[in-house]
Amino acid sequence: MDLEGILRQSAEQSVQFALHCLTACDGHLRANSTFVNPQGEPQMWHDFGPLEGPGWASNSLGGASVLLRYGKAFGRDDCIRAGNALIEHTLAHFVDMHGRLQWLYRDVRTGAFYLNFKHNREWFCPGSVARVVLQMLECAERIESRELQKQLTACAYTTARWLTAVTPALPNGWFPRRITLQGEPYPHAAEGGNDPIFAESGDGAHLLWMWTELTRKGLGDYRSSLQHAIESSQQAQGFYGSVNHDTYDRQENVAYAIAFRTFVRASDLLGNPALKEHALQEILPGLERFVMHEDRHGVATKGLLYMEDSWDTAYLWENAEAAIAYLEAYHLTGNRFYEQRAVDILLAISRHHYGEYGFLTEGVDWNNHVGKQHHIGQAEYGAIAYTEPLLNNLYHVEAYCLWRGI
Repeated sequence: MDLEGILRQSAEQSVQFALHCLTACDGHLRANSTFVNPQGEPQMWHDFGPLEGPGWASNSLGGASVLLRYGKAFGRDDCIRAGNALIEHTLAHFVDMHGRLQWLYRDVRTGAFYLNFKHNREWFCPGSVARVVLQMLECAERIESRELQKQLTACAYTTARWLTAVTPALPNGWFPRRITLQGEPYPHAAEGGNDPIFAESGDGAHLLWMWTELTRKGLGDYRSSLQHAIESSQQAQGFYGSVNHDTYDRQENVAYAIAFRTFVRASDLLGNPALKEHALQEILPGLERFVMHEDRHGVATKGLLYMEDSWDTAYLWENAEAAIAYLEAYHLTGNRFYEQRAVDILLAISRHHYGEYGFLTEGVDWNNHVGKQHHIGQAEYGAIAYTEPLLNNLYHVEAYCLWRGI
């Protein structure tokens, strides 16, 4: 099979698995769980197991956006219907009477709503809410229904105004990793204790990206906030701390990819070409130290990026984000090196589907970080036997479509 065939087959497998993991809910569709095994069965022992919604790992709108893009590209009406139904479900259940995104997760057992994956309402991550706003805007561009377009755009506008007002700036000019609904900084880790990167998480870049897109679309003028945050980031030589909510490194692979994509977009909006050069010369190269150039411990890792030093598993939504960043760099520069990096990632991802439904692992645990009891076939080193169906399983399809130009 040629390269295109391999990557198309991988995308198709992931799409099929995502569809397999959707279930009816009040006339719409939701994920049956945020954390499933290769058969698509919810893993209730895990924090993510009972949850669904638009939050970080549940990713209902991010998943919908990918399904819409894939469905349009390949004439897949089932994907388009599923994307529409996920959007309808999210708007019906997670938006308050004022039209603002209120909750990020819902417990599928009890119907209880939460702000975070730890099943409480004490804190949320403003960067992650900004990412959901971006997904609303993206879905509005991809969906055919004018009514849903209006609802998504209105919710994005209202949520962004509230989020901007409630999120405080820290003394370093950046943003708290976690805050309360009232906008009070919450300087603790998800599991308790102090968060060592409370003021340095790369998740904050999503606020800059959100402001850029809203301003570009005429949904507000956030140039002043954007400019100030960019200057703070540059003065600090970047904020690349863990974007994932349960890790605490000062350098995480996906933080570089998100920052790169943000600075490129801000450069265009602000008419400042120097920001684009900064993104290419100072931010994107930060990904290189995470690249694995060989298969390790007999596991297919060549081309993948490990996540961070303290948790060196190669998780796949982060790899997909890196692939997209490399492809955007290729489109900017014409440099084939960047395209090859992206293709290497996608090829490596394609080697990690398992089971009869197309399951794609959430991560390749080449160094036995999580324990062999959680690996496919309980191998000492290998792919993790669980995934997030609308995130780790699916997000590389976005990179594949970008590579194909569809």
